[in-house]
Amino acid sequence: MKVDYIFLLLALIAEIIGTIGGFGSSVFFVPIGNFYFDFYSVLGMTAIFHLSSNISKIFLFKKGLDKKLLLYIGVPSVLFVIIGGFLSKIANSAVLEIVLGVFLVVFSLLFLIKSEIVVLPNKKNSIIGGSLSGFSAGLLGTGGAIRGLTMAAFNLEKSAFIATSAFIDFMIDFSRTFVYYGNGYIGKQELMYLPFLFAIGLVGTYLGKRILKYIPQEKFRRLSLIFILLIGLATITKLMFDYWG
Repeated sequence: MKVDYIFLLLALIAEIIGTIGGFGSSVFFVPIGNFYFDFYSVLGMTAIFHLSSNISKIFLFKKGLDKKLLLYIGVPSVLFVIIGGFLSKIANSAVLEIVLGVFLVVFSLLFLIKSEIVVLPNKKNSIIGGSLSGFSAGLLGTGGAIRGLTMAAFNLEKSAFIATSAFIDFMIDFSRTFVYYGNGYIGKQELMYLPFLFAIGLVGTYLGKRILKYIPQEKFRRLSLIFILLIGLATITKLMFDYWG
């Protein structure tokens, strides 16, 4: 087995964009990874990749961690990522890829067209948002976009937002890594990429933080949504070509 360095370069770009845009790298990493590996291998790699990138974010953006959101969003996220992770083994991988592609397209278009959409900042919505983001992370490999939308309602300072989101994400990834390993998603191929993805998580987060100082997050958020839309369309197009040969 050879290491694909183009894939690693794209993973670095995904980490930088995910850090700046506030959506997390998995929303870019998972669909990109699907062009190189099977869906279940990508789920395993995503969990490994995220553990390192979120440790970096917690360290670099550690000031202002919101403990209340950590409880209301983090706990249901962990519970539902385990459920989603187990269900991913039952569901057909092609179906999950289609759901992922449609999710990315619908999510990006919704917030590009209706940028004023907000979630009310209350305990109920925090728990619902945490549950949905955890379930999506376990089943599809990415749930940061849903969590980001939920957390945005609380109007946190930029560093506090990233630190809290990263800590919740770390809890999610730590939990689903065991589920994915039990499902057989983490084998020799995935472990071969472990040191590279760990390094990319550290470097990408650091570069993202540096760039964030010079680019207004709201402008980059819109650009990130356009990227998500294009990746979603590319995912659906790839599946169509695969289906029709």
